[in-house]
Amino acid sequence: MTSPNVLDRFHTAIQGWFGRTHVAPTPVQAASWPKIAEGAHVLITAPTGSGKTLTAFLWCINRFCTGAW
Repeated sequence: MTSPNVLDRFHTAIQGWFGRTHVAPTPVQAASWPKIAEGAHVLITAPTGSGKTLTAFLWCINRFCTGAW
């Protein structure tokens, strides 16, 4: 089960950017981000334009932003 707000695990700067740039996470993002944040291996398959690239890289960007990497 996903969090009511899957963006809660992201740095506040990333949350703010996402909120200004996108209406809401796509279903693939909402399903994938909690698993990625937990360190699980994830294979993301979804139609073109569903946000797969951002799904894959935003957590990495978050890790840089928070100093975790």
